[in-house]
Amino acid sequence: MASIFDQDLPRTAANHTPLSPLAFLERSAEVYPQRIAIVHGPLRRTWGETYARCRQLASALARAGLGKNDTVAVMLPNTPPMVEAHFGIPMAGAVLNAMNTRLDPEAIAFMLDHGEAKAVLVDVEFAGVMAQAIALRKEARPLLVIDVEDALFTGQGRRIGSTTYEALLAGGDPEFAWQLPADEWDAIALNYTSGTTGNPKGVVYHHRGAASNAISNILEWDLAKHPVYLWTLPMFHCNGWCFAWTVAARAGVNVCLRKVEARAMADAIREHGVTHYCGAPIVHALLVNSPDELKRGLPRGVKAMVAGAAPPASLIEGLEQMGFDLTHVYGLTEVYGPATACARHQEWDSLDIGERARLNARQGVRYHLQHSARVLDAKTMEPVPWDGETMGEIMFRGNITMKGYLKNAKATAEAFAGGWYHTGDLAVQFPDGYIKIKDRSKDIIISGGENISSIEVEDVLYRHPEVLAAAVVAKPDPKWGETPCAFVELKAGSRLTAQEVVAHCRKHLAGFKVPKAVVFGELPKTSTGKIQKFELRKQAGSAAAIDV
Repeated sequence: MASIFDQDLPRTAANHTPLSPLAFLERSAEVYPQRIAIVHGPLRRTWGETYARCRQLASALARAGLGKNDTVAVMLPNTPPMVEAHFGIPMAGAVLNAMNTRLDPEAIAFMLDHGEAKAVLVDVEFAGVMAQAIALRKEARPLLVIDVEDALFTGQGRRIGSTTYEALLAGGDPEFAWQLPADEWDAIALNYTSGTTGNPKGVVYHHRGAASNAISNILEWDLAKHPVYLWTLPMFHCNGWCFAWTVAARAGVNVCLRKVEARAMADAIREHGVTHYCGAPIVHALLVNSPDELKRGLPRGVKAMVAGAAPPASLIEGLEQMGFDLTHVYGLTEVYGPATACARHQEWDSLDIGERARLNARQGVRYHLQHSARVLDAKTMEPVPWDGETMGEIMFRGNITMKGYLKNAKATAEAFAGGWYHTGDLAVQFPDGYIKIKDRSKDIIISGGENISSIEVEDVLYRHPEVLAAAVVAKPDPKWGETPCAFVELKAGSRLTAQEVVAHCRKHLAGFKVPKAVVFGELPKTSTGKIQKFELRKQAGSAAAIDV
């Protein structure tokens, strides 16, 4: 029997609208049409102009025969067309597939085929690798290739498409009558996981999740109107953690940065009055470890967001000395980027740097619009005790979770087993509810039957003042099965020895957790600054490892 609260109370267009971040752009263009939306070198573009260009893009794609659920791939750096793609492509009803610009042709070809891309926007810098990828495709499906040129690109580029981006837009209607999705569950974006073991998985985002995470970003950062956001985080990475949509919601400024370098970051922060930026620890370290001359004149109060690894004490202290305010977040591609944050408490400010670093290194608590983030026993699916010691797996449920893996029902079912998204990250939960990662399940080192958290050893390595970056993986051992092998990247001018590294670790770790081998050198990293442990595992046990 229908409830009295349902009788004669229909859901109509008057009282229900699907949630979508596309509405954020429309509002900012209506309310703040003359405010600057995009800065790129000498280019300045307003929200009114940006909205018109996004409508032109949507119109042009529609005229080219693309519509609902058609995949449009983009191979672009953090330039204005990348911002526009986040709106114009879904405004046509299509699905945005932002591709990692550092991928090899084989991986790109797989994604073009698997995602059934019907069009691709290619910055001329990446025309070579994209041409190779297109030639490697196994599908005979026609592909509309659109060349994107950028006046700030000074290298060697070439055209491989049938038209240019600006020519495409010129054929579009700036008054195009786009529509919100009929269902907020409709796909808005397709993002591929790193694919370190086998082919990458296609993670499908929906409009509701994209809007929810974009709003959560605002709430977590107390983001005021008209922020000035510097694009140091690649927009291809979880759609820039949804910040293209976040900035639109607040009618802020997208300061585009084609290449992330310390001087370029510092100059942009000074020139444009940047208020916010995001990145992996290595991105923030570029500024912290840059010469004092380069940092001179940087405004205080800049808000920085870090993810990918817990920020070491040296990074927190370095940013504090610059007057920057750091927020530590945690997430994965499957949860739209950040889905927990280490929400700080005022009483932490009076603690010493070591204790603040310990507290801020935790992955924290759920994002505002994420329903739940918990550490559960993966077998019983029951919560672990909040004692800061009992390990379980971090799991999420709520709107900020993917639809699933494209064309992979088995992986989707496994990921959502028991009604939770399984991250594969092992963690503890403290009495205050804050989550702390101990390791990836695949990164636990089992030495003589004892479990060793690689993250725990890395935290100790980062405490050494001469260590710039560190990673620990298992090294095969005939006696113990495997032992910790430390890969260490030193700061410029350091002459730290393997023996000194081990001596430092012995002060803070039980003997069986101390690295038995040390490798010095630059660590392999992804385009987003994450250390590639799978590459280090290949090196562990080689002649390069110094046994100590």
